[in-house]
Amino acid sequence: MRIYIYPLFLLFFLCSGNFNEVKAQKPETDTELQEALVELAKDFKGTVGIYVYHLATNREAGINADSVFPTASVVKVPILTTVFEKIEKGDYKYNEPLLYREDRTYGGSGLMQFFKDSTNTDLRTALALMIGYSDNTTALWSQELAGGGKEINNYMASLGLEHTRVNSRTEGREKIWEKFGWGQTTPREMASLLVKMRNGELSSKAASEEMYRLMTNSFYTDYALSQIPPYIQSASKQGMVNDSRSELVMVNAAGGDYVFYFTTKDNEDQSWNYNNEGWKLSREISAYLWNYFEPDSDWKPAVGTEELTTGMPY
Repeated sequence: MRIYIYPLFLLFFLCSGNFNEVKAQKPETDTELQEALVELAKDFKGTVGIYVYHLATNREAGINADSVFPTASVVKVPILTTVFEKIEKGDYKYNEPLLYREDRTYGGSGLMQFFKDSTNTDLRTALALMIGYSDNTTALWSQELAGGGKEINNYMASLGLEHTRVNSRTEGREKIWEKFGWGQTTPREMASLLVKMRNGELSSKAASEEMYRLMTNSFYTDYALSQIPPYIQSASKQGMVNDSRSELVMVNAAGGDYVFYFTTKDNEDQSWNYNNEGWKLSREISAYLWNYFEPDSDWKPAVGTEELTTGMPY
């Protein structure tokens, strides 16, 4: 069992109600966790990026935490936050009526591509599908409603995120799109965006909370989420293309929330089966983090097996 010994100044602030002052301080590196992450990732055939932050203790660890990686579908989180900024400003209502037309159909993941032409829907449904089912059709529609890539990128810049950008369908970013695809970010920046959401710092507290609710309903539980107890709330978004696998997760654990962003690029293993090397590493890291931050939990991850805890084969 790991015993945490908190610095006296941290205990003082926690007890005196000045928790925000603690959060404002520069995070301290968790050297034990840092070394463990390096060991876990050392044999990966590709480039790994990881950033982990424990909100209650203000401790962090990472690998290539400030390097730029492709986001794939994780770019849908910046799209989501910018649409909510538009809602907060009164440009749209959350339940704004929308009319789906077949010329919006975009393949890949998601459900709206199967809607009938001229189906009545609304913005809330589009955003829920974009996050929960990583729906590509609603994501591109939402990117348009957000004002396009430039508008989203300006909003990211206003939040202090230097490298988190939309590239696809964004004027002036055609060359960088060829390198990074739809979007790009760093592990630290993407994790910080979710922390801002959790802390109620995006648009408004109510908007932040509603975005967070959407992010707790992921359909894609096969990867990092599979190593977290199903009864523990987790907010997440997954992204994947042939040579890159990414996952953003915040776990509302009993010992304090922790967030991590796992990402890869230049993957040698570009398969799409359950035991893809990138997905295996995401499960291994998630399992390690759960055991590290919640050492007394009765629930133990099933990492290393070829089946989910439900016994469903992949």
